[in-house]
Amino acid sequence: MKTLLLTGFEPFLSYTINPTMRIVEELHGQVVGNYKIHSEVLPVDFRKAGENLLEQIDKVKPDALISLGLAAGRYKLTPERIAINVNDGESDNSGNVLEDEVIQAEGQDAYMSTLPIRDMVNRLKEVGLPAEISNTAGTYLCNHVMYQGLHYAKTHQTHMPSGFIHMPASHELALQHGRIPSWSHDDLKRGMITCIKVLSKTLGIS
Repeated sequence: MKTLLLTGFEPFLSYTINPTMRIVEELHGQVVGNYKIHSEVLPVDFRKAGENLLEQIDKVKPDALISLGLAAGRYKLTPERIAINVNDGESDNSGNVLEDEVIQAEGQDAYMSTLPIRDMVNRLKEVGLPAEISNTAGTYLCNHVMYQGLHYAKTHQTHMPSGFIHMPASHELALQHGRIPSWSHDDLKRGMITCIKVLSKTLGIS
C-alpha cells in the first residue's frame, strides 16, 4: 500500500468556509485506489504553509502529493499545470503582505505539475464533473504550496508525483457570498476521489 499526502487549507480572507479543509479531513485514513491517504490542513500563511508541508513530507514520506485549494469564482475542477517561483498577493491570515518575493532562492523559475492532469480532466468529464486544466495557480498560497511540493520532489524525491488542484466553492460558502458558482460537497469530494483513482491507475498501482 502506497501513501498519498493530501493537503487542504484553512479558511482565509473573507471565506469563512474552505471546502478543501472538510474534504481532506474526511478522506484522512481512507484507501483510494492503492493509496492510503494522509491528510493535513495547512495554514494560510506564507511563512508557515510551505514549512508545514515539508515537515509533513519528511514525517509521512509519501509516495505522491496532491494539494487542494479553493478558487472561488471558478466553476470547474481545475488541475494546475504550473507553479512559479513568486510570492505575491493579499494579506495572509497572519498579516503578511508579500510582493515579488522569491519562494526558493535556488529553485527554478517554474515547475510543471507531475500529476497526470490531462487524464484527470478527461476522467472527471467522463463521470459528469466539469473540469479543465488551469495554466495559472496565481501567486498566493496555492501557488506557494504547489511550488514548494514540486521543488522538494525535484531536488529530493524525483519519483514522487506532485501537483495542485483548485476547486470551486461549496454551496455552503456560496450561500454566504452570493454570486459565486458552487458545487455540492459530495460532488467536490467525488471529484477528488476520481483524481486520486486516476493517479493510482496511471502509475499502474490500482
